[in-house]
Amino acid sequence: MGTSVFDSELLMNAWSTEEMRGVFNDRARMQAWLDVEAALALVQADLGMIPQEAATEIAAKSNYEAIDKDLVLHHLKITKHPLVPTVRALEAACEGDAGEYVHYGVTTQDVMDTGLVLQLRKATEIIRRDLKILAKDLMRLSEEHRNTPMMGRTLSLQALPVTFGFKTAIWLSEIDRHLERLDEMEKRVFVGSIVGAVGTKASFGAKADEMEKAVNDRLGLGTPTISWQAARDGFFELGSTFGGINATLNKIGNQLLLLAHNEFDEIAEPFGKGQVGSSTMPHKRNPAVTENSVTVSNTLKSNINILSDITKHEHERDGAVWKMEWKILPEICLMLSVVLDNLKFVFADIEVKKESMLKNLNLLRGYALAERVMFALSDKMGKQTAHEEVYSAAMHGIESDITFREALLANAEIREAISEADLDALLDPTTYVGSAPDLVDQAVAKTRAGGRI
Repeated sequence: MGTSVFDSELLMNAWSTEEMRGVFNDRARMQAWLDVEAALALVQADLGMIPQEAATEIAAKSNYEAIDKDLVLHHLKITKHPLVPTVRALEAACEGDAGEYVHYGVTTQDVMDTGLVLQLRKATEIIRRDLKILAKDLMRLSEEHRNTPMMGRTLSLQALPVTFGFKTAIWLSEIDRHLERLDEMEKRVFVGSIVGAVGTKASFGAKADEMEKAVNDRLGLGTPTISWQAARDGFFELGSTFGGINATLNKIGNQLLLLAHNEFDEIAEPFGKGQVGSSTMPHKRNPAVTENSVTVSNTLKSNINILSDITKHEHERDGAVWKMEWKILPEICLMLSVVLDNLKFVFADIEVKKESMLKNLNLLRGYALAERVMFALSDKMGKQTAHEEVYSAAMHGIESDITFREALLANAEIREAISEADLDALLDPTTYVGSAPDLVDQAVAKTRAGGRI
């Protein structure tokens, strides 16, 4: 068992959901817009487009605390516009005539798009950090349980033995690939937009390109080749990447729920003193946190399903489509953060029940080793003949409700081809995990070498 996740300080530090809410609350949204306005003014002053004194004042007042929020709400009721109230409040906050140079030449979408990119960059860092935390726990489990045998299952039924470390190493590799995708998408997603009303930069004159790059550089963003006001593939890629991460976490959470069933009893999520599983059944130790991760993950899918709609802008701007992003993207980030928080909690101190895994390995009374016996017999009677004989023995044994060993020894051809001692060795499920331990080592080594975790 790892460090108890029920330590209050650790538990407090474990939750990133509140941090994610802080990225997308009203304060953060307005501050992102103000950051864009400040960068714009300072760059325009450097290029001689507006007075330096005005830019300095605009930058100084481009702070949430300096803005009259009541004035913002007043203008919001009147204008019914998402950004103009903030622009007017910034103008009012500036002394002298500096307010005349606020929002100089840009359009609403420039500021809101670039502001949203700034927010999404922060959100991605939270997602990346939490994925790394989860990956480190999976790496630890993979190494600890590289040799812990358990039954592998295909089509819901017992198939062949694997190891628990093999299972978690597959999850680890998948998450590492998602981290690689996050790195690769940055150059396409985290770019600003300072291009004017329809993307042609007509309002900026000859210094438009230089100004756009300088503003984006100041904000730490890339500069696009051409306007992306009507091209939302960047946000689509980000949402799709987060959707892929969610799909992996959904699969992991759902599998944990299956393995936690009393009939399997192979894992258990942390359950602290005083925790209650049921209001009426005192014995219950429900996997509530894992269940919540799957519930939220399933809900997140609805936003992924409509994500492609953000790409179908009509003409140079389409508010009915554009405004969908304001709901979809923050919700995806928030819900993904919840899912990650839940699974971080679970994997920090998950209970791996080796004895139950061993018990389940013998649940089929040896029949799960039919493949192994067949290949051992192939050298003596040929593969196809061995398959037919083992199949015949297995079907007879299952119908007769006897063990696989008894069924095999009841078959004259098989009994003549193999000794009882050799058969007993073949029917030990713990020794038929193939290259699982070595594959775990390879996966962990490759993940470490990638340097993302």
